[in-house]
Amino acid sequence: MLTISTRVRKILAVSLLLVISGAIAGIFWYNDYVYNLPTPIPANYLHVNNGKHINVSNALSFDNKKPLFLHFFNPDCPCSKFNIKHFKTLVKQYGNQTNFAVILMTDKYYTPAEVKKKFDLDVPVFVDPALAVACGVYSTPQAAILNNKHNLYYRGNYNSSRYCSDTKTEYARMALSALLNNAQPVKFNPLAVTAYGCSLPNCRQ
Repeated sequence: MLTISTRVRKILAVSLLLVISGAIAGIFWYNDYVYNLPTPIPANYLHVNNGKHINVSNALSFDNKKPLFLHFFNPDCPCSKFNIKHFKTLVKQYGNQTNFAVILMTDKYYTPAEVKKKFDLDVPVFVDPALAVACGVYSTPQAAILNNKHNLYYRGNYNSSRYCSDTKTEYARMALSALLNNAQPVKFNPLAVTAYGCSLPNCRQ
């Protein structure tokens, strides 16, 4: 027969587990809630329309006529970390048809070599904040797809899900597929082109 003290300990243990479980669930709910809030638009933000020619550095001028897929990435941004696996699947699927590059967007210093090694990236990695401004990017992760003439074809999100798990809203993949099939730019809903994720240059969201 259980003593009163043993029963109390069991009740306290169960209560503690419930509190911890509730706290963990609350953290996940809060993170999802925050992700579903649009990234605040900077006061000096200039909107960039599709079709605008984007001047890229010589380092990004690949010696071919393929489109250019720019992945704007912050190693400290949780959303960027969730997204990196999906980005790598795009590289694997479309790497023969498209030039891919990662653009580091952070106020901390990471060398391209460090980022390539840490995230096992097999594409060029560059530090080029001016390119984000040119493409209208002010959060991470974001994708910017340029056609073979370096005109902006798509700038926006990868997915409506922070884990890129919703196959029906793989916006970046859909846009790239349309470009490679010589289709007109896809007209996405606001969830595709309204920036979500981490503010630049640091990670406040």
